[in-house]
Amino acid sequence: MPAIAARRVVSAVFFMCGTFIGLWASRIPDFKAATGLSEGGFGLLLLVMALGAFTAFPLAGALMDRRGSAAVTKLTAVCTVVAFTLIGLAPSTLLLTIALFLGGFAFGALDVSMNGWGAEVETALKRPVMSSFHGLFSLGAGGAAAVGGLAIELGLSVPQHFCLWSVLSLPILVWSLRQAWPHTPAGDPAANKPPLFAIPKGALLLAGLIALVAALGEGAMTDWAALYQITDLGYSESIAPTAFTVFSVAMVIMRLAGDRIIARYGPVPVARASGVVAALGGVLLVSGVNIWVVWSGSFIMGLGYAVLFPLAMSRAAADPHMSKGLALASVATLGYGAFLFGPPLLGFIGDFFSLRASFGTVAVLTLVIPFMAGALKVRS
Repeated sequence: MPAIAARRVVSAVFFMCGTFIGLWASRIPDFKAATGLSEGGFGLLLLVMALGAFTAFPLAGALMDRRGSAAVTKLTAVCTVVAFTLIGLAPSTLLLTIALFLGGFAFGALDVSMNGWGAEVETALKRPVMSSFHGLFSLGAGGAAAVGGLAIELGLSVPQHFCLWSVLSLPILVWSLRQAWPHTPAGDPAANKPPLFAIPKGALLLAGLIALVAALGEGAMTDWAALYQITDLGYSESIAPTAFTVFSVAMVIMRLAGDRIIARYGPVPVARASGVVAALGGVLLVSGVNIWVVWSGSFIMGLGYAVLFPLAMSRAAADPHMSKGLALASVATLGYGAFLFGPPLLGFIGDFFSLRASFGTVAVLTLVIPFMAGALKVRS
């Protein structure tokens, strides 16, 4: 399969994966209302999804080194569609908990493997393309969140909404399953043994921390932006998903333009500027002056966070000291772990103080990114 054709397939998988995040984000208030849990209690429920993903990261990395990123991507894409369908159909809090663990596991494994496939396509094309993959992920998330607001207005139940979305994702899923991509086994036999935990070291650790902070901000917007506007700012439920939609639109714009910007200026200056911009957007969001300031802050946050995670994943895939699967898994352990573990922790902060304080914490943490950006430069 030519690299250009493979890029289309990987792009489609990233887009499909993003739609399920937007689907979940748009109906979080419904899940919270159905369970009757507080912010802290619902945060514990989100922690179950995080545990599923955290369990999958090292296993997916090791399996990717052994079987190839394309094969693992196809398998985990199927599992993700099935798992999110079960989340929508779960009739009780207990079954929802089980479904969230399975959904987190499938989603975490898919994220590691599709980033690995994307890195291989990037290498084959000999130019940056990872940012555009993540741009399509954000496009899918934002589009699905916007449709989620429409589904609420139309009175679609959560099971109806989730089942309909799973059916709509089938064409992309079937198409990706039919595509072939060569796999070169990892040269280090030790890489074929899945580690219990995959923790990055040295400069790769700093790259992982950049991914952590960026993913924490993105996870906060995904899981808490709608509730923040409803509970702290008093906005209606029908317009509450707008902040995440605006955030995702900004992510799409910047990520689709990010490959050219990174090629021109380099990853380190782009990451430093991105950290400052994301922090500024967080301040506007926390201020809550009016709805337009909140949405402007969401947009600016999206611009700032957009390319940080793709940069960290590209840095991991190019690491000269670890196999591709293990390096990607190690950065994902921090990055996607924060995306999933972070929101539950922010929920506890929201319980003790407010969700405004949760987003303020995110804004402060973002200020460390410019100081760690030098780790994104690959050294032989």
